[in-house]
Amino acid sequence: MPLHPDRLLPPEPAVRAIARRLYRSVQALPIISPHGHTDPNWYADDAPFPDPATLFVKPDHYIFRMLYSQGVKLEALGVPRLDCAPVESDGRKIWRLFADHYHLFRGTPSRLWFEHSLETVFGIEERLTSANADSLYDRISERLGQADMRPRALYERFNIEVISTTDAASDPLAAHDRIKASGWTGRVVPAYRPDAVIDPSRKDFRGEVERFLAVAGAPATFAGYLDAHRSRRAYFKERGATSTDHGHPNARTANLPRDEAEALFERVLKPEVTAEDADLFRAQMLTEMARMSVEDGLVMQIHPGSFRNHNPQLFAEFGLDKGADIPTRTDYVHALRPLLDAFGNDPRLTLILFTLDETTYGRELAPLAGHYPALRLGPPWWFFDSPEGMRRFRELTTETAGFYNTVGFNDDTRAFCSIPARHDMARRVDCAYLAQLVASHRLEEDEAHELAYDLAYRLAKQAYRL
Repeated sequence: MPLHPDRLLPPEPAVRAIARRLYRSVQALPIISPHGHTDPNWYADDAPFPDPATLFVKPDHYIFRMLYSQGVKLEALGVPRLDCAPVESDGRKIWRLFADHYHLFRGTPSRLWFEHSLETVFGIEERLTSANADSLYDRISERLGQADMRPRALYERFNIEVISTTDAASDPLAAHDRIKASGWTGRVVPAYRPDAVIDPSRKDFRGEVERFLAVAGAPATFAGYLDAHRSRRAYFKERGATSTDHGHPNARTANLPRDEAEALFERVLKPEVTAEDADLFRAQMLTEMARMSVEDGLVMQIHPGSFRNHNPQLFAEFGLDKGADIPTRTDYVHALRPLLDAFGNDPRLTLILFTLDETTYGRELAPLAGHYPALRLGPPWWFFDSPEGMRRFRELTTETAGFYNTVGFNDDTRAFCSIPARHDMARRVDCAYLAQLVASHRLEEDEAHELAYDLAYRLAKQAYRL
């Protein structure tokens, strides 16, 4: 069945009519994708995607975590093991397995994203089933071999104006350099993600710091370490970066005297690091990153509140980012106080806050962003990047923070074909919410049209300095 043109719009006829008008006004706007995880090599090499499973299943933890929850082994989905033991390499078999379990995605955003991609990218209006799995696989495979399905052509077809990747602090950004050297006009920019050299709880922390200092040519002192960050941030800025990103377990910040920070740095470089020292160092470095953002203008993002790798067996066998990250309770009011005391009133800082703890929207995040000039609220993220999550976000934050202390939408995805699907979902949900405000006489329709444009396009472009 084809996608319904009124999907996600209000069921009440009068309100739906308003939402339709709003949606039509923003439906075709360019996509600003200021935070995501697509591979810059896709754009640099412009090689065809090899098969449907590699395009849709293997990179998407939303898909394989659901399948894993129902007993499907990650090996059977082609997910590589750390011990290099054999995993399924036949894309058709992986696709069939996905089709056999497609019913698991009923009512989920993953289904909406996938079916939007099938129809708008591949012209397929059939629902995936075990019976049609092979025929759909063949149709998609045939299209993937054509020139208009390569990454650069899809970038242009998706009407992407700019997309940001997320890159480790020591990354040489060779793919970004190749994109620029190629003369292609698509705008793909990096984002500075220093977690590997900021989180002492990671097993590879000391080795990563050594490599980081070597890349920057800096000494192994705290002053040298901070200078290495400044140097690498400048390197990223030269290649188009406008933001940094920090994926910490919590939102704790600290602002230690310099001698205490230096002593802490020496302690976290030792083989045995206490949990408190690791947490305190991460907290101190968030404030140091804010200080650097005041200096160099990079927008700062904090993505806290995920209990990473909750399944130790899966982590031992497959490593990071395999669908076993779980939301946790997160404090912002007390945790951010040291950073905000130092920089919360400074207009040179833009700090975008995300959460996996929805209970904080009305109690903490909206009041904070509705007061501090430096703060903005990021859109619903990860588990809440969904129609209901987006609706709850607007309901819980608008009355306190308004619309203009938020930053529009970002897709935060590794699944390339889902980018337009995710932006379309956000535009529909926002238009539905605005239509309710118009129908209840809290907004005039001309104001709603301005807001629809801002939420779909302008706010992300402005907040991320793009």
